[in-house]
Amino acid sequence: MQPTPYRDFLYTTQEGLRLYARDYGERTAPKTPVICLPGLTRNSKDFEALAGFLSQERRVLCPDLRGRGLSEYAGGADAYTPQNELMDTLDLMTAAGIHQAVFIGTSRGGIITMLMAAFRPVALKAAILNDIGPEVEAKGLERIAGYAGTMETPSTWDEAAVKLRMMNERDFPNVTGGEWRAFSQRTFATDENGAPKMDYDPKIGTAMRKGLDAAKGELPDMWAQFKALAHVPVLALRGENSDILSADTLAKMAEEHPALTAVTLPDQGHAPFLDSEHEFSVISDFLERHAL
Repeated sequence: MQPTPYRDFLYTTQEGLRLYARDYGERTAPKTPVICLPGLTRNSKDFEALAGFLSQERRVLCPDLRGRGLSEYAGGADAYTPQNELMDTLDLMTAAGIHQAVFIGTSRGGIITMLMAAFRPVALKAAILNDIGPEVEAKGLERIAGYAGTMETPSTWDEAAVKLRMMNERDFPNVTGGEWRAFSQRTFATDENGAPKMDYDPKIGTAMRKGLDAAKGELPDMWAQFKALAHVPVLALRGENSDILSADTLAKMAEEHPALTAVTLPDQGHAPFLDSEHEFSVISDFLERHAL
C-alpha cells in the first residue's frame, strides 16, 4: 500500500524554535481535525498509517515535538518538559488555524493531552490516550530511562530491526520481521550514507533521568489533569503487556470519567503501534459514536 501524501508544515514557536509537522487531509474537511502527539523519543512517522486512515475524512496534524525528527533541538535538557511541549502544541494550533481538535496522545503525547485539558479545556473535542494514564508504573519509566539518549546507534538497517526486536519482542510477540524493519524506519532517521542515525536529541533522555532522580521514587500523579478531561469523551487504549499503564489504573480511569471507553489491545506492550485494522476500527467507532 502506498503511503498517504502529506504536506510539510513548518511553524515557529513563541520561544523561537522552528518546528515541523506532517499535515494530512483536506484543510477544509468538515469533520473534527485530529492532532497526533507522539511518545518521549518518537516522532510524526509513528502515526503515518493511522493518519492515512483518518485523513480520508478529516485533517490530521502529526508534529515532531521539539528535539525530535525534523524539528529544531532545544538549547538544554531542562527545555524538554511536557509543559513546554504543551505550549508548542498550542503554537501549532494557532499556526494551523485549528481552534479545537481530537487529540491522540501516545505516552508522552497523552501527558501533554491531559495538561491541555487543565490549561485550555476548550481546545479539546475528545481525547484518545494511547497506553498512558494519570499514574505511570515506575518499572516502565526505569526501562525507558535506561535507553533514552544512551542507546548505541546501529550501523545497518538490519541491525536496527534486530535490536528493536530484541528490546521489544517479549511484549509484542506477534510482530513479524518485516514489521520490525518498518518500525526501525520510523524509529531512526537516515544519514548521508543511507545508514540509520538517531532521530531525537539525546538530551531528552538526560531530562527524563534528571526528573526521575529529583522525584526520589515518589512519582507524581496526574489525576487532577485527567479529571479535567471530564467534559469530553475519552478513549483509553492499553497494551495488554504494558509496563507503563497498569490494568488497575485503567479500571480506575473508567470509574473516574463519566464518558470513558477503555480498550485493552492483546499481545501489545508499550506503546501500541495504532497501525492495524482492529485499532483503526476501535478509533473510528469511537469518533463516529460521539459524532466527531
